Amino acid sequence: MRRRSLAVLALAALAACASPPLPGTDVLGRIGGEDVRYAEFARYLRANLGESGGSLESEALSGMLDQFVTERLLARLALERKLVRPGVAAASAVEALLAAEPEAPLTDSAIAAYYAAHAGDFRVPEQVELLGLRCDDRAAAERALRELAGGATFASVARRLSSGPTAAEGGELGTLAHDDLPADLADRIFALRPGEPSPPLATEEGFQIFEIARRIPEHVRPLAEVHEQILRHLGGARADRAYARLVEEARSRYAVQVFDRNLPFVYRGKFPVSRPYENP
Repeated sequence: MRRRSLAVLALAALAACASPPLPGTDVLGRIGGEDVRYAEFARYLRANLGESGGSLESEALSGMLDQFVTERLLARLALERKLVRPGVAAASAVEALLAAEPEAPLTDSAIAAYYAAHAGDFRVPEQVELLGLRCDDRAAAERALRELAGGATFASVARRLSSGPTAAEGGELGTLAHDDLPADLADRIFALRPGEPSPPLATEEGFQIFEIARRIPEHVRPLAEVHEQILRHLGGARADRAYARLVEEARSRYAVQVFDRNLPFVYRGKFPVSRPYENP
């Protein structure tokens, strides 16, 4: 009787130490001990890419799989925190996690401090309000130049003689910096004085005449103008940090295994690979 009891205890001990069952060939991995099937990843690919990923290289598919697993990790964390109900979409779970992160509001002083520290990011180079007209041949361009020299306004000459796309707008080309212009024209245009038409310049599109209506000196955009831009930037950076913290917590709580031999591509991602079929 005693021997039988010992045998039962030994079998119970062996069962407690037994490895989890081998995964099926349709299982791409496990998250916290739960099987994740490849069909789920295929649906994820179709939802995000419009196709099942057959046209992608292994590197791209590995990145998509890491993204899929990360979202599943975060969804499990959100469920454990009772922020979402079972079956909610992973994207909604991530949003719920981020919304629950305690964050102090961004203050005007923080925005002003960022502006002062990154003033160079808001520097605007010298610009010109540029006018231009285009003629199909040199004779027409010379005629336009004579009319400008005789006192006609650039807008009136452009409307009558230009074949360019902005003729109806009086040749207005907009506000442009040196780097916005073709390299072969930029220096010659920026050397002009306001109100001084250029000589006809031969280009692939014909003969063009330019005139600077107004120069706008280099300047730093004022804080009031970039306030919302900085607010969005700081808010986005803070959300990125919160997301990274949540991912780190989820990875520490739930073990991830990727069964790379069950994948139709070579996995080169960041999660640990497991090959249970090859274990002794």
